[in-house]
Amino acid sequence: MPDEKNNGHDAPVEIAGAGPAGLAAAITLARAGQQVVVHEARSEVGERFQGDFQGLENWTTREDALSVLKNLGLETGFTARPFRNGTAYDAWGRAYEVRNEAPLFYMVERGPGPGTLDSALLQQALELGVEVRFNSRLERLGGPGILAAGPRAADAIATGYHFETDMEDGFWAICDDRLAPKGYAYLLIMEGRGTVKSCMFSGFKQEQTYVRRTLEAFQRLTGLTMKNPRPHGGVGNFRIPASAYSGRHPLVGEQAGFQDTLWGFGMRLAIQSGVLAARSLLTGEDYDGLWQRELRPQMQASVVNRAIYSLLGNPGYRWFLQRHAAGPDPRGVLRRQYRLSWPRRLLMPWARRRYQSLRKDVSCNHVDCHCVWCRGAC
Repeated sequence: MPDEKNNGHDAPVEIAGAGPAGLAAAITLARAGQQVVVHEARSEVGERFQGDFQGLENWTTREDALSVLKNLGLETGFTARPFRNGTAYDAWGRAYEVRNEAPLFYMVERGPGPGTLDSALLQQALELGVEVRFNSRLERLGGPGILAAGPRAADAIATGYHFETDMEDGFWAICDDRLAPKGYAYLLIMEGRGTVKSCMFSGFKQEQTYVRRTLEAFQRLTGLTMKNPRPHGGVGNFRIPASAYSGRHPLVGEQAGFQDTLWGFGMRLAIQSGVLAARSLLTGEDYDGLWQRELRPQMQASVVNRAIYSLLGNPGYRWFLQRHAAGPDPRGVLRRQYRLSWPRRLLMPWARRRYQSLRKDVSCNHVDCHCVWCRGAC
């Protein structure tokens, strides 16, 4: 459904949510001279992440991720630690050294503090004149706007601890269903602080057991030491929507389901979707057409990857690590995994049947609804 065009001389565009997708949309609109008001229900930007370390993936494009963001008009003044080397383990504790010339990902911090991704995007938005209202839940949206309120279901959870440590910077991952069913456990260390979590795609009711096993495994394999550990968890919602509109308003980021269904590296997809939604408002282009052209192929490939990964089990994870992780070009291997090649196109109907998001995949048919929280079943 085409959205309404707004050229900066009508009502301000209202955005529900000040995450990366919402702020990227606000920045794009403000750079074009549009008045923007962002409503954030929490008291600070990125409040739910509490200093979480996350990976800004650098493998789905040949172009460096930070260059991609700059070309989208976004400042990259946040702390972004490039990681080229790391270690992955299989369920039997065998180590696979992952080494690449270019960064595999950039470790970034999420939350309201200095140097975080969220704070950097907020600062750029404010400098461009965007009005950001905290503790403000947008109840009705009658004029032009964008919905960026975050995940609406839990298709995966990542739960564990934030902590302080004397360990050196690095990243480690374990592919073992006994620690993270159909997912992976990870340990990220940067500048004396760390995040350790089990990222699981099933078994949510046993999350405490999986977290305990994850801690024990990293203590055994890496000598993990934690000071002042603080529990933390988050959810991921992955789906490819029939339409990314709620009524006549674009949905962006995880509210639309835009995520990497395989590993959960969704920040780039969220940011890109925010930029595309803003462009649709500025130009009158159909937002569904924009995101389906720019984002859908990668998302479809990730659904096929998720369906295949869920079948592998521990022996299959070991085979993948042996074949690809310790090779000469792991970044290239990952990039090829996210191409919608003809074999993946053929597997797509099967993958869609096998992988079902916990969120109902139906487009909102309330075309004239102005209520932000009436999102149909989208």
